[in-house]
Amino acid sequence: MQQSRTQCPSCPGCVSDSDCFPLAGLDTAACGSETPSPPQEGEASSHGCVSFYQTQGRGGTAVPPPPWVASSLLGQHSSVGAAGRCLSSAAVDQPNLTDRVKMRSTVMFYLCYLLCVAVGLACVACVCVWNSRWRGGFAWDGSGLQFNWHPVLMVTGLVVLYGYGAVLYRVPLTWGQNKLPWKLLHAALMLLSLILSVLGLCAVFDFHNAQKIANLYSLHSWIGIAAVALFAAQWTAGLAGFLLPCSPVSLRMLLKPVHVWLGGSILLLSVAACISGINEKLFFVLKANSSGGPYSSLPSEALLANSLGVLIVAFGLVVLKILSNTKWQRPESRPEGMAYTPLLQGEIE
Repeated sequence: MQQSRTQCPSCPGCVSDSDCFPLAGLDTAACGSETPSPPQEGEASSHGCVSFYQTQGRGGTAVPPPPWVASSLLGQHSSVGAAGRCLSSAAVDQPNLTDRVKMRSTVMFYLCYLLCVAVGLACVACVCVWNSRWRGGFAWDGSGLQFNWHPVLMVTGLVVLYGYGAVLYRVPLTWGQNKLPWKLLHAALMLLSLILSVLGLCAVFDFHNAQKIANLYSLHSWIGIAAVALFAAQWTAGLAGFLLPCSPVSLRMLLKPVHVWLGGSILLLSVAACISGINEKLFFVLKANSSGGPYSSLPSEALLANSLGVLIVAFGLVVLKILSNTKWQRPESRPEGMAYTPLLQGEIE
């Protein structure tokens, strides 16, 4: 029997078989329909997955797939949707995770900073108690009482105040603010530390000269003089490179890494000078005929002085920990190409 062919009313160029569903084999979108025709068997849909439809017969009539195929395809769609939701949730949670990491880092810094402050105050208290109770107090008359100023001033200035000034830029409260006041405070703390260190050297030199004792003969004195000399050079170079208006940017860029490295080295020398000086002093004063007994018997004075040495070492380690942690460094927000104004104008770095 001859089949009749009818013309598509919407698209005159299209024809269909009369014994099949009209327009079943044509692209309905091309014929004016607003919905695209379902993809053929095995053909990928616009969503990137296999179509739920199969075709049967000559006209390609769309029929649902078997139940096991439908359930498999629905499972794939569910997995893709769940994965998309997980990725979207991870993207939302990423800022929260970053905030928690920053908060944890800030809390750890303040714990280390409080430990640094507490150990430094304990060092100053121990050295004052040692020289006031067991060494007789303080004077400036060329006697042994004048020598007692030497350990107090050196521990307070060359170790504790120096460490406080070194970690000043690591405090998060100073970030994002005008850096000039913090620069001036850093320079002032270091200058006060240097003045106390020089006064401590004057106290011991005056005592040695008054008592006809040789100067600079021990390893302790060599390390101490080296630390103070480097400290004076460090402060002068920092003033010239970071605070004076005439300092060029190239000098600052060249000086900054050296300034940071030398600062930590001076702290190590200061700690070494202090603990060697404590040990030397105990060997001089705690002998077999002393009232407290020999050093080997570990009298109360030796116990306090040894504890002072341990506290000084602990203080140095905490300061170096703060300085060496890159997460606690002050962020540099000023662009590299921006002109540098050292002192006359405030700056935010």
